[in-house]
Amino acid sequence: MTEPRLLDRVREVIRARHYSIRTEKSYVGWIRRFILYHNKQHPKDLSAIHIQQFLTHLAVDERVASSTQNQALNALVFLYKQVLKIQLEAIEDVVRAKKPQKVPVVLSRDEVGHLLASLNGTPWLMASLLYGSGLRLMDCLRLRVSDIDFDYKQITVRCGKGAKDRRTMMPDVVFEPLKTQVAHVKQIHRADVADGFGRVYLPAALERKYPNADRQLGWQYLFPASKRSVDPRSGRTMRHHVSESVLQGAVKKAVRIAGLEKPATCHTLRHSFATHLLEDGYDIRTVQELLGHKDVRTTMIYTHVLNRGGQAVRSPLDRC
Repeated sequence: MTEPRLLDRVREVIRARHYSIRTEKSYVGWIRRFILYHNKQHPKDLSAIHIQQFLTHLAVDERVASSTQNQALNALVFLYKQVLKIQLEAIEDVVRAKKPQKVPVVLSRDEVGHLLASLNGTPWLMASLLYGSGLRLMDCLRLRVSDIDFDYKQITVRCGKGAKDRRTMMPDVVFEPLKTQVAHVKQIHRADVADGFGRVYLPAALERKYPNADRQLGWQYLFPASKRSVDPRSGRTMRHHVSESVLQGAVKKAVRIAGLEKPATCHTLRHSFATHLLEDGYDIRTVQELLGHKDVRTTMIYTHVLNRGGQAVRSPLDRC
């Protein structure tokens, strides 16, 4: 059959470019939907007009968000440019999904305190890092043991959004809990090695450069899954990081227990981190760097106040 072979080629090209497994699943999903929408015709027999029709269908009939429509477009451009090696004509007259101008939900300091008080154990530690260090959900889940620097009290986020690395502060409140977590990971890893496992996913370039790194403690996920699983790319049994649904569900429950009226999520804690730092007078450029924003205009959504000063940055978590 043509479709499975094409999707296998898509996966091969994506993996050769070291894209994340989430991007792979997303792109393959959109390409499959594009093929089905056009009655299983092979994409090489379709053109920019067919992409236009599909994107318009998403906006008009399925009423997807602007970001979702853009994701579908990126997947199809990747298919034609990188896999099929076909130069597309300009894609015009697409009905664009409306991009809502939303002000981010931000919790007050008291609300953050109530939310965190409604959590315990690993979910509390992870949520504390979202607020106390400004991490995105996936930034937190993908942390490795070696990313935690206790001497300098900082956390390194590797290959964050936009494939960028950045450093952010380690709040005093989580210093000892993080040490306990590292000790917990060490115990799990030791047991995995004793059972003949102990490997962890590494990007292909690192795996080639450091053949045995995937068995070292430093590369193990800081928040490992409770069970080992088969890696969909290599076919090896490994211990991946905990699922994002674990923290999302815990935060959702904590919002209810804390009696918060705002529609708070994991990302709300990151919004609150930025807003509270700016309220404390820290310079917006500093906050931009801590958040990992490419453009300061993205950071400016939190405030219109610029250059208010501030040198040494103290985490807002330490004020709770």
